[in-house]
Amino acid sequence: MGSRPNQALPLRAASAPPVIAVLALNEGTETTDFLVPHAVLRQARVGVVEAEAPQPGPVVLMPALEVDGVRDFASFDAAYPAGADIVVVPAMHRDDDPAVRAWLQRQAAQGAVVVAVCSGARVVGQAGLLDGRRFTGHWYDRSTLLRRHAGAVYVPGLRYLADGPVVTTTGVSASLPVSLALVEALAGAARARAVAEELGLPAWQAVHRSDRFGLGLAQVWTLAANTVLFWRHERIELPVADGADDVALALAADAWSRTYRSEAVAVNSQAPAQAVRLRSGLTLRVVPPQAAAVPVAVPGGAPACALRASLQAIGQRYGDGTRQWVATQLEYDETQDGCPALAAAP
Repeated sequence: MGSRPNQALPLRAASAPPVIAVLALNEGTETTDFLVPHAVLRQARVGVVEAEAPQPGPVVLMPALEVDGVRDFASFDAAYPAGADIVVVPAMHRDDDPAVRAWLQRQAAQGAVVVAVCSGARVVGQAGLLDGRRFTGHWYDRSTLLRRHAGAVYVPGLRYLADGPVVTTTGVSASLPVSLALVEALAGAARARAVAEELGLPAWQAVHRSDRFGLGLAQVWTLAANTVLFWRHERIELPVADGADDVALALAADAWSRTYRSEAVAVNSQAPAQAVRLRSGLTLRVVPPQAAAVPVAVPGGAPACALRASLQAIGQRYGDGTRQWVATQLEYDETQDGCPALAAAP
């Protein structure tokens, strides 16, 4: 599996094919945490992959984008009365939504492996699934998780960690490596390598330099300065069309929307008023283009390298401090993604 060391993830084989639910909260779900596992697991063809939310209708993603095409809890339960084999839990606008908590508890009781991506650990914790467990998590959440959950133990140095049927990850950028770890657990190393090659991700090891991330003076200064410069905030328009790659789009939109200088939106480059069908099958809602907006192409080439390319573009536009602040939020270490170094813009 990619570069060692990695961790085998515990998966039950109750269903053939396995049923994988990627959870969302309609009112707000982290963009990359949700779109990347859903897209990678569907692309890998390792089971039945369903996007789920408490209610039918659109899901507002944060910090950017909006999608439709998810299944509501009631219809999922009717279709899969034995429950899911795996439930992927992204970060959400609120971590204690009663409907999400009850549904997640029910799935865990039926034997599902629960995978918390980034601050999805807060949601999993509210469902009572972190008490007494070893975990990793986004650097911002660690003290909160330790305070909330009796007997929980934080483990540094890992991007994803399994403790029994609960898997946790570090920040947003861990969504790709943990997705490939799931592919390997379900379909074997050869299938995981094939999907990784399609994504352009030669390495997805579990090791992580946790001590590199946190809120230092440089990050505080950049955050304050970019927030104060509200009159220089920009709308970044990402042109998309049917078949757009979920992974590249998510990484680009997420990065540009975390600068505190810009907000990314999706516009249909071919039919401005028409929603776009993503490669994964989800429907992406678009907004009308504006003359004053800044058009920025979603990076081409390897989808997994869209974050590195977007960070380079952010640094060129807003400075290296902003680039580093975005990378810190996403807990992204460019030395670990295996992407080739990018040439500096002329």
